[in-house]
Amino acid sequence: MSSPDLSEPISLRLPTSILSEIETIAAASERTRSWVIVRALRRYLATEGAAILDAIDGRAAIAAGAGHDIDDVIGQIEGIIRSGKAA
Repeated sequence: MSSPDLSEPISLRLPTSILSEIETIAAASERTRSWVIVRALRRYLATEGAAILDAIDGRAAIAAGAGHDIDDVIGQIEGIIRSGKAA
């Protein structure tokens, strides 16, 4: 298994209660604090962070003209409903 591409070390200040929990988890799982923190960050990036990145991508797509005007979309939906083709 190859090792991951690592960044330069960073400094991070944490509330002592969070650091204590990280240290407890690291000791119980026989892992390092860094391992626990990286796992937590990966989980964040896969959930809330991913939603933020998706919003950034969506805004960029709209700015590039890839979006549709909501009034036009609603008009099309209403037309489908009125025609009776919605089922």
